[in-house]
Amino acid sequence: MSEKKFSKKHEWVSLEGDVATVGITKHATELLGDIVFAEVPDAGKSVEKEGQAAVVESTKAASDVYSPISGEITEGNKTIVDDPSSINKDPEGASWFFKLKIKDKGEFDSLMSKEEYEKFCKDNPN
Repeated sequence: MSEKKFSKKHEWVSLEGDVATVGITKHATELLGDIVFAEVPDAGKSVEKEGQAAVVESTKAASDVYSPISGEITEGNKTIVDDPSSINKDPEGASWFFKLKIKDKGEFDSLMSKEEYEKFCKDNPN
């Protein structure tokens, strides 16, 4: 079973072995509104913790998607590029943005639990 953690920039990370799946949270989609465009990174690209990794645009705003942990991209989710509106439907499931082979498990361990993230969102509504 994979464990899911959350960042203060509204990304989630699910870890299975040394491969992490990264997406944006339901809270992020609620702030963005209807998503109309997504860009995901190519396999082989290296990303650093909190570095820009992908792009999401809605009818309200364009926003970078940051990698909550460092690693090498193994896969970008082409499904959300072809159908960006799917991100609004299942942001914390099938509509992930990218997968990466992690460099440092400690970065994952330092992210927030679901309960900590929910409290963070309540205390920081925007």
